[in-house]
Amino acid sequence: MEELSKLILLFFVGSVAGFINVMAGGGSTITLPTLIFLGLNSSLANGTNRIAILIQNISGIISFKQEKYHKFKMSLKLASFTLPGAIAGSIIAINISDILFQKILAYVLIGIIVSLLVPRPKQKKIEDNKQYQMSWFIYPSMVLVGFYGGFIQAGVGFLLMASLYHLMRLDLVYVNMHKIFIVFIYTIPALLIFFFTHNVDLKFGLTLATGNAFGAWWSAKVSVKKGESLIRIILMVAIFIMSMKLLDII
Repeated sequence: MEELSKLILLFFVGSVAGFINVMAGGGSTITLPTLIFLGLNSSLANGTNRIAILIQNISGIISFKQEKYHKFKMSLKLASFTLPGAIAGSIIAINISDILFQKILAYVLIGIIVSLLVPRPKQKKIEDNKQYQMSWFIYPSMVLVGFYGGFIQAGVGFLLMASLYHLMRLDLVYVNMHKIFIVFIYTIPALLIFFFTHNVDLKFGLTLATGNAFGAWWSAKVSVKKGESLIRIILMVAIFIMSMKLLDII
């Protein structure tokens, strides 16, 4: 495949992945195999993908802010707990296979689908994002999310959304808003670790990032306009497809 064709393919794949990542999660299950298909080894693909993740979430944050959906202080507080895990996960990712983690993730994702189908107790929905009904379990869960995100990234959005949805009891629009900010923060040290160990292809990464940013921009706007019901449907479909893929059923 010619170089230009590869770059066009990466932009298109990145656009789809960016839209899916902000709306639900799992976009890296598209981008990582594509990077490997184009000739990158697993570690290089894993690191290169982080450029797209970083830029994608900057785009999503800006778009949510324009729609007046933001609470940076709380997002930053949550994100700070992901940093130790993300650093540890990134270091391990350079030296260990992710096959076992993929299999474990498949069953975790199926559990998330079930949890989304279970009705929550009646309560006042937090529409203005000014107060939280938050369990202290959110903090250790952020450390674990950071570790997984640093290690493999693919599917971390599902785990992060489940944590925020159940432990903070926010609707899914606000969950999405916090999610992209948190992923943006922990991706910074993760990307640096991959970069300084020579596991980043800048040309492929920046092309993919351009597509991811384009998809993320529109996804944030659709997320706000269409609300929780659309996000829930896309989330469950994306999780199901990803879990079946990880179990080699499809």
